[in-house]
Amino acid sequence: MKLASYVYHRGKSYGIVAADGLIDLGRRLGPRYPDLKTLLAGNALSEAQDLCHQPPDIAVDQVTFLPVIENPGKILCVGMNYAEKRKEFNEVNPAPTLFIRFADSQTGHGMPIVKPGLSAEFDYEGELAVIIGREGEGIPASQALSHVAGYSCYMDGSARDWQHNWFTAGKNWRQTGAFGPYLTTADEVPNPHDLNIRTWLNGRLVQNDNTGSMIHGIAALIEYISTFTRLHAGDVIITGSPGGVGKKRTPPLFMKSGDCIEVEIEKIGHLRNLIVDAVEYSMPGSSHAAA
Repeated sequence: MKLASYVYHRGKSYGIVAADGLIDLGRRLGPRYPDLKTLLAGNALSEAQDLCHQPPDIAVDQVTFLPVIENPGKILCVGMNYAEKRKEFNEVNPAPTLFIRFADSQTGHGMPIVKPGLSAEFDYEGELAVIIGREGEGIPASQALSHVAGYSCYMDGSARDWQHNWFTAGKNWRQTGAFGPYLTTADEVPNPHDLNIRTWLNGRLVQNDNTGSMIHGIAALIEYISTFTRLHAGDVIITGSPGGVGKKRTPPLFMKSGDCIEVEIEKIGHLRNLIVDAVEYSMPGSSHAAA
């Protein structure tokens, strides 16, 4: 089952992505589960599944996609988690590298990704997103995948010249992280570590790997993260980007206004966005200003 969050007739809703349209769950289940996050928190995927054979209510081209989970309680990002990426950055740290992304830095499938006005090094990173469906703390790896509701594509846009000594400042500019188009439920992905993952920039294949190349697998990441923070339904773990990023190319290859960036993950989905420039502005209380 594939579940999307979207705006339709100026109202937010969510639904099942069928072959010929969207089955609107907001209309059917909204009084109890107003969005996809609350559906997961209510352990109600089976209620959605029961509606899979209903006729579609909405054509896909009539909606504006939102991030799959618009307001996750936590977005935990994993850096340097593919073998080739680690080689590119000479990464030798054996522990998972973690940083955070804020919910308001996200955008949906088909929506503009905003290139930060103060960055000359806006890089692409195609990644597999893991959406938590059942809360837990101190989750052992042997049980970790039972806490996963499903998977999605993520374009974790990176302002490299704002990463400084760590990643957070380069990862949280508004509308720099694209999340979608939808959540593919875990029952459709029996092995999340055998999925081809590819990124295209203007039709050029720039990242091409398999999720089996992850250094720290999904179960190990959930075990590690849940050791120090309780995971809740709707939380998102972005599992890292393969090699081939623009920063390490010769010459470097960064995204600019007008570019088309696409992330495709086997069995999961195909995410597509256009890059636009940010509106010029000055940062309050800062000497930095947009040119």
